[in-house]
Amino acid sequence: MLKGFRDFILRGNVVDLAVGVMIGASFGAVVTTLVKGILTPLISALFSQPDFSKLSFTIHGSQILYGDFLNATASFLITATVIYFIVVTPLNELMLAFKGPVVPEDPTTKECPECLSKIPKKAKRCAFCTAQLT
Repeated sequence: MLKGFRDFILRGNVVDLAVGVMIGASFGAVVTTLVKGILTPLISALFSQPDFSKLSFTIHGSQILYGDFLNATASFLITATVIYFIVVTPLNELMLAFKGPVVPEDPTTKECPECLSKIPKKAKRCAFCTAQLT
């Protein structure tokens, strides 16, 4: 039983996942600090309102606190933008550089000129309309 557990833990997928989670948590802290400490104050300077959490309105005696929602939405959008431009885009470029240009495969089918059905490239007669192919 312990051997099976050891094999499971030492399998590459589990270790890779654990490393990914640790690096992701660490990177999340960096991005959160960037958003809260630098980008949010810059954006709030443009709108002259540093914190939206106090924004609310009242309907029939119920207070609707939409400011917290605005803060969370702005934080999410800023975080997603930072992650996209700082992590995803450079990583995609790097992967493209390693893989090289993508060469499309030769098609294995062609269209029948009579019925426009997809047929094997080497076919001499269409299986659907029985037209003679050249």
